[in-house]
Order: sequence, then structure tokens, then C-alpha cells
Amino acid sequence: QVQLVESGGGLAQPGGSLRLSCAASGTVISTNFVAWYRQAPGKEREWVATVVSGGAFAYADSVKGRFSISRDNAQNTVYLQMNSLKPEDTAVYYCRTDVRGATYWGQGTQVTVSS
Repeated sequence: QVQLVESGGGLAQPGGSLRLSCAASGTVISTNFVAWYRQAPGKEREWVATVVSGGAFAYADSVKGRFSISRDNAQNTVYLQMNSLKPEDTAVYYCRTDVRGATYWGQGTQVTVSS
């Protein structure tokens, strides 16, 4: 059974930083892509960043230059380092992976950016 567990969310001030974690079990993350998404109140879920099995990264334009995705294969965990946070980054953040044609999501972690 594939499970993803996010952590690291919380309250940050504008311009601050947070690091989110996505710990995986039941799959080896280095063999799959892992993506971060976010969903703000009243809005659709949107893609934020992806790391693929080969190690390449991709970012949404809205977070490029501020967010960084990384992977620790030994910990089977993917991270999202978020710097220069803005109020519009406020959302529930989810990680996702696809394994053998099935899509798996974590439960989400709340990020609130406010002074």
C-alpha cells in the first residue's frame, strides 16, 4: 500500500520560509515522479513542482526562483523548500505520486502566510 505523509506546514510571515516534507512508504520514490500541488480556499488544486525519477525538476512560474524541490532517497522523502513566501502562497499543500497507473495523494499540510 502506497502512502504519502506531508508535514512541515504552519504559519509564516511574508518573506519567510518553510520546508515541507513528503514521506513515502510502499514505493521507492527514486523510481517515480513526485509532485507538489496546492489548493487555496475557493480555488482549484494547482501544480507547484515536480521531481522525476532521473532527478530533473520543474516548477510552476508562480514559484520559480522561490521554491526548491529535492529528494532524499535514503529517507524516501521529498522536500519542498519555500522561501520568500507571499500571502498568495497560502494553501493546503499536497504531494502526489503515480505507481503502476494508480495516483496517490497525501492528506495535505496547511501553509498560511500572514503578518
